[in-house]
Amino acid sequence: MVVMSTNKAALPESSAPRRPMAGLPPCGALSRAGPLPPPPDDESCFALWRAYDMLPNVRRHSLLVAHIAARLAGRAAERGFDVSVEQARAAGLLHDIAKSYCVRHGGSHAMLGASWVVERTRHYPVAQGVLLHVHWPWPLPEDAGICGLPFFIIYADKRVRHDRCVSLEERFEDLLARYGRSGEARRSIRESFAQGKDIERAFTALLKWDLHEDSFDCGRLVEREGDLP
Repeated sequence: MVVMSTNKAALPESSAPRRPMAGLPPCGALSRAGPLPPPPDDESCFALWRAYDMLPNVRRHSLLVAHIAARLAGRAAERGFDVSVEQARAAGLLHDIAKSYCVRHGGSHAMLGASWVVERTRHYPVAQGVLLHVHWPWPLPEDAGICGLPFFIIYADKRVRHDRCVSLEERFEDLLARYGRSGEARRSIRESFAQGKDIERAFTALLKWDLHEDSFDCGRLVEREGDLP
């Protein structure tokens, strides 16, 4: 998600290389000594929102991203894929946990947010979803490998413009209009759009679900959750 700051002194995100992880080996399954703790539930995520002073518009966006990610994971689980709906929802709620801080102070909200999630929850798969939600920097997995946590978050995030579910086309047209100020910026936005379409096509085939025009009942969700946590 991209949020415009109303603070004129806000700093841009870091000008480090556009895909700094692209030269590293692709992420595999994460493991640690001993069993993982349970993923943070909604109330735990909302407590982190408050702790890190998440802006209201980012909270609304995150509620919708979590809703879509959980719907995708739920459908994948129904079709026999080894996925966790709870992890997908938690990663959706926390994917922009550092966005408000970085709007104010600069930095990579994905990297900083992932570090906060590790520190506060010790749940590495959820942190991986936060870290990689902007763009998957390696070739996409083939077949069933794409039904995994990072891709649920990447796709869900690309389907929510502010606090409204839209098509990928509408989401990226808006990004081009607002942020395509240079050739490099436009190239980056178009690259992310192409990746989003590839993920959409893969999900449609594997989950037997035409996602292109599906609104995931997000309109009713916003109406129902008008009082933000």
